[in-house]
Amino acid sequence: MRKAIIYFSIALGLLFNSCQKNNTYHPDKELKETEWFEPSPHGMVHIQRGSYNMGPTTDEVVDNKISAKRVSVESFWMDDTEITNNEYRQFVYWVRDSRARELLGQSYTDFVITEDERGVPLSEPQINWDERIEWNDPDYQMAMDELYLPEEERFMYKREIDTRKLIYDYYWVDYKQAAKRSNSFDYETQKYNGTIINKKGETVPIENRRSFLMHESVPIYPDTLCWIRDFAYTYNEPFTIKYFSHFAFDDYPVVGISWGQANAFCNWRTGLKVLSSDRVNETPAHDYRLPTESEWEMGARGGLLNSLYPWGSYYTRNGEGCYIANFKPMRGNYVADSPTTTTAMKVGEFDPNPYGLYDMAGNVAEWTSTAFFEAGYETVNDINPELSYNAKPDDPPVMKRKVLRGGSWKDMSYFIRNSTRSFEYQDTTKSYIGFRCVRSSFRNDLQNR
Repeated sequence: MRKAIIYFSIALGLLFNSCQKNNTYHPDKELKETEWFEPSPHGMVHIQRGSYNMGPTTDEVVDNKISAKRVSVESFWMDDTEITNNEYRQFVYWVRDSRARELLGQSYTDFVITEDERGVPLSEPQINWDERIEWNDPDYQMAMDELYLPEEERFMYKREIDTRKLIYDYYWVDYKQAAKRSNSFDYETQKYNGTIINKKGETVPIENRRSFLMHESVPIYPDTLCWIRDFAYTYNEPFTIKYFSHFAFDDYPVVGISWGQANAFCNWRTGLKVLSSDRVNETPAHDYRLPTESEWEMGARGGLLNSLYPWGSYYTRNGEGCYIANFKPMRGNYVADSPTTTTAMKVGEFDPNPYGLYDMAGNVAEWTSTAFFEAGYETVNDINPELSYNAKPDDPPVMKRKVLRGGSWKDMSYFIRNSTRSFEYQDTTKSYIGFRCVRSSFRNDLQNR
């Protein structure tokens, strides 16, 4: 009897083990025995998948009759701070240098690559990033003349880069339109049915898979004049001139960025190669993107239940009576919470929330990917809720509203609550709106690895 029990245990163990094996067939690959591991992206924190009550808590007084909704959200990575001037400036420099190399490549063959390492000609020339640009070389400047301001627009005859020429082009796939049943592929005729609305707002027939590929062309230099435009009868010229360009503001959140520019930055960041890791040149498992409204609120709450603010307290001061966020605590007193500046301040100056995220309340409000509708919570699903809409040029303004979260340095305490939602139009730029990126995650147990 004892022997039979032993044999039965062995058979049961083998059966269980067979269920754990990967039986996927790869004719051209050898099966890997080691588990895939997702490396930690630089400057991001991992937020485990979870469920929480999205919206105002039961003891909040709200006047828009928004009720909370229980939702579940998959795990994701989130920037621990808002994107800074220094980080966004790298994007600007990359676009500037890529455009300069394109122009130099028309006169100097060293700036273009026409064949691969084996000597096989490329279908399209590529930019050679190894060749250095001598910006003060008169011959180089002449070749790049198109990139500079025309003479009639220069101040004091100073030769400067025309920031209007810094345009980032990229493509993205419109999966929402591709997923419509009316747009299915007919295997008999070998053609697609249905139509698609392109970026111009035109309804066109689907020719092939590339019809779902959308092209974006985005001027990416921040709107520095927003500091003057946003506040009438205010002397904000110093911020207009120096806030983005001077290294003293390197660690301050970038502002004057539209929703489209924030998306362009996320796309550019996805294409960057990891050079500081053992896994050199690894492509991220998922793309960088703006957070959904539900992801943003989940991150802001920091795993705390029924919390009014990211720090879990019902008050905006700590035990010593000091303010713990950069907002507008009193009428006209912008320095009570920030002795160094009256506007945005360096990221990470206040303590993080339990997830390790800084400035989820105040400093600058943040773009999300979610379209703003008053009945948003009632419309969205309860799993990974999202309500997105890519507004067309001729759409009415109400269709161009995007959800803002977190409040800013100019807002009173109500707007820095975890549950408060507001909006701004996707093509506008403000001196109090920035953004941070997220990236979906495959893993939920990284802390155990």
